[in-house]
Amino acid sequence: MSSYKKRKRKRGENFSGLPVETIEYKLEDEEKVCDNCASPLTDMKKEVRKELVIIPAQVKVVEHVTHVYSCRACDKEGISGFIKAADSPKALIPKSIVSPSLLAHLQHEKYVMATPFYRQEGNYTRLGVNLSRQNLSNWDMAGAKILRPLYELIKKELLSHELLHADETVLEVIHEPGRETKGKSYMWLYRTSNDTDHPVVMYDYQMGRRGDHAKAFLKDWQGKYLHCDGYGGYKKLKDVILCGCLVHAKRKFHEAFIAGQSNENAKIGENYIKQLFAIEKIADNNNYSYEERLALRQDKSQKLINEFYSWINEVSLKTLPQSLLGKAITYAVNQKEYLCAFLKDGRIQLSNNLAEQSIRMFVIGRKNWIFSNTANGAASSALIYGIVQTAIANNLKPEHYLRYVYEQIQLQKDLKLEDLLPWSDKIPKECKNKNI
Repeated sequence: MSSYKKRKRKRGENFSGLPVETIEYKLEDEEKVCDNCASPLTDMKKEVRKELVIIPAQVKVVEHVTHVYSCRACDKEGISGFIKAADSPKALIPKSIVSPSLLAHLQHEKYVMATPFYRQEGNYTRLGVNLSRQNLSNWDMAGAKILRPLYELIKKELLSHELLHADETVLEVIHEPGRETKGKSYMWLYRTSNDTDHPVVMYDYQMGRRGDHAKAFLKDWQGKYLHCDGYGGYKKLKDVILCGCLVHAKRKFHEAFIAGQSNENAKIGENYIKQLFAIEKIADNNNYSYEERLALRQDKSQKLINEFYSWINEVSLKTLPQSLLGKAITYAVNQKEYLCAFLKDGRIQLSNNLAEQSIRMFVIGRKNWIFSNTANGAASSALIYGIVQTAIANNLKPEHYLRYVYEQIQLQKDLKLEDLLPWSDKIPKECKNKNI
């Protein structure tokens, strides 16, 4: 097992990755004299004040003019005409005005900034460009088709990991094939854990919440551990150890305590779980390896878990099952096998927070654009969300990264998809976020 690496974020202003324009203010030669004695002045020091300047978006048209040449000598001799054209990039999307920068920008606005296409349409109008939301949507789906091979390569990396996280959330799709009545569709989330230098975040649109969807997405996965919540659909996965979320369990005890401030048993249950997280904090603060973390858990956490469930056995006898405390106890009992999985391996986390944080990005976007019109649109959104969030997880600037990827695909010269992966050392430095 590799060592656990805790990522630290720098605080405060850090503009080291930005270009700098320097404007110097100097006295003219005739002004470099003392007002008192008229002696010449010398430089004493420089006072530097920084401003952060924003350059608004600009739109321009680039004309690609390809010169085509013919051989007049061959024409005169009656020989079949020879024609030769200069090398030039093909259209990214055939018969369209779409450039890599335009496609990257509209996708960044939707999938990072959560700006729906109807709002983008208005933004472009204010820039003097008439781009309909329908065109934006069509180009977005065409971009997803272009990126499909890269998506599949990233998915291959995801499925190579032994430990994954999963979650799911509802999604409304207006027009779905084969569905006459309006039903719930779902966006599924799968991602790597903290045990990798190549984090992957992927989304999968499906017309339901059946465990078969997770089984189909992970059919080539030979992993061992899957972090998830208490949803039983994940039990469809065979030969996989499901890892429960102790944050869910703690939240239920906390809700029971808040509902009745005098409910000391609810507070005791919550405190047991808080102590488990406190033990993890010791491992974090001392930068324990996964082996050391597991040893700490088997020494300290195992004893605490035993005490917790012994306490539950006593309290459950005098607790109404339908009360909030009773439901918290029932959840802890029913999920015991999964909540205790973290005692098997130092890489397993006590919560599924990584998945919840990743799916929250989709939820924020959904609040703005509300629904997907078609199943194709929902599937395209899943693909782009995955590539964008994987880029962010690898400390890339998503718009710069998307633009670079589209530019390389458009050029098509000795293109190797492996070189476009977010963790590839071929990714240029201007795509990398130096301030993280």
